[in-house]
Amino acid sequence: MLPAMPAAARPRQASSALLRFGRVAAMGTVAALILIAGVWASWGTAQHVLLTKGREQGTVDVTECGEGSCSGPYAPVSAGSRERGRVVIEDPVAVAEGRTYPVVVKPGSDEVVRSGPAGMLYAWVPLGGALLLASVVVAGGLRRTRAAWAMAGAGVALLTAAFLAV
Repeated sequence: MLPAMPAAARPRQASSALLRFGRVAAMGTVAALILIAGVWASWGTAQHVLLTKGREQGTVDVTECGEGSCSGPYAPVSAGSRERGRVVIEDPVAVAEGRTYPVVVKPGSDEVVRSGPAGMLYAWVPLGGALLLASVVVAGGLRRTRAAWAMAGAGVALLTAAFLAV
């Protein structure tokens, strides 16, 4: 027969369980919001790289770089794409002056984004950072160390692959 639990211990257990549930719910929400923000930040560029059907594809010869962007002439590769004298590619960290890169034209503009494996990996860099940040929340707030290590490993792998590809 089990010993009887003192009446004063029952409310403590209930409040402890409620606090534990609140911590898990709050930290789970924070981790989910961080991951959603990472996907949202990545999707703005990644959609052009991943969903290329019907989009203009070609190459850009980078001739000049300024603050925050580079530009150069665009040569079409896909059917229906037209040649352009000057297109702009944002984030000059991913491009260098004097080189040629495969690109996809953003619909309705003269802005392009890198395509191919390097462009795809570079587009998902914000998600890699979000995975690293969320892994800290998952480890500390949710106390799920294996899941946190898996998320951190995926984030590091994504960031390293993007660094090496670019």
